[in-house]
Amino acid sequence: MGRRQTLRARTRAREAYGRGPKARPPAGGALAWDRNWRREARAAWWCGLALGGVLVLADLARGGLDWPRGCSWVAIGGALVAVLRPPRITAGENWLAARGLLREHRVRTDLLTQVRRADGIAPRLVLRDVAGNRVELDPAVLAANPLLWHRLDAGARRSRARGLLREGTQPLADLAARIDDEGARRLLQDAGFDRG
Repeated sequence: MGRRQTLRARTRAREAYGRGPKARPPAGGALAWDRNWRREARAAWWCGLALGGVLVLADLARGGLDWPRGCSWVAIGGALVAVLRPPRITAGENWLAARGLLREHRVRTDLLTQVRRADGIAPRLVLRDVAGNRVELDPAVLAANPLLWHRLDAGARRSRARGLLREGTQPLADLAARIDDEGARRLLQDAGFDRG
């Protein structure tokens, strides 16, 4: 009995520090990844299933459900999943990748030539490297995942030192200030020095 409790305590500790079975890194040599991706992807699937299910049930209750209509309701639910599912952001030694439903976009962070902030309904950070590769990602992903931010920042510093990154130092500086402010605020709240 005592041995079993020790194993449970170890498993909980590993999960709390991101080394347990719930925090498995993606394949491909990734050193950092979006820790919230699974939760957000699961929510997208639930929303798509719920919409498809409600449409099928409503059509069934109305008495007009047949195969073509049922398939179209399922397709609408699948389209919602495709729209809501976030790209999976991973980073490794000198690279950052965003994997969507069909393909992966990857840039070399040590060979960045441009970093641009695209404002709109959802703000995006657009990264380009010397080979013309392009990755778009939500800056909130970097703010929520310090290891991803560290990988991008270290690569961008190398690009800047090589003289490659000439356009985009301001969006990175703004993002760094935002991440530092949020980190300091979290530390103060955890220590009990919050303003509330």
